[in-house]
Amino acid sequence: MTLPLNYKKDLAKPPEDDMRLKRIQSALKRHNRRPDALIEILHIAEESYGYIPLWMMAYLAKEMKVSPSRIYGVVTFYHFFSLKAKGDHTCVVCTGTACHVKGSAKVLNEIEETFSVRAGETTPDGKLGLQIARCLGCCSLSPVAVMDNQIIPKAMPNKMVALIHEKAGI
Repeated sequence: MTLPLNYKKDLAKPPEDDMRLKRIQSALKRHNRRPDALIEILHIAEESYGYIPLWMMAYLAKEMKVSPSRIYGVVTFYHFFSLKAKGDHTCVVCTGTACHVKGSAKVLNEIEETFSVRAGETTPDGKLGLQIARCLGCCSLSPVAVMDNQIIPKAMPNKMVALIHEKAGI
């Protein structure tokens, strides 16, 4: 496993009064700490923190009585979980076949060049995280992007750049 650059920070568990942690503790309690609720609880963690910190995987392993490697396996298998902190705003560009044929590479390139960020990275100011997805399942709307969980159909380069300027303020 390659540790992210901020791994020491990621190992530091937040204080017990952290509302995000309380939300996860509540979900654990609601599901009786059952291992079959792992994906749902990981979704809550991802939504709460913007990614899955390393300490969270260790915490969930202990609380749910499963191995840390099982949690790591789930986190790294599904593309909607991330081990790296994302930006305040997230843009996902679909690179599936239909989207690729309709120009998603141009969309991705324009975003990368305009905002000096590569897919899988976050801008230095932390305002924008850029991701790619192999398929978002919206092929009839291609090329498709997702900006802050909102599907953007017919996502043309200039349209996405303008939307990112508007939403992220950069």
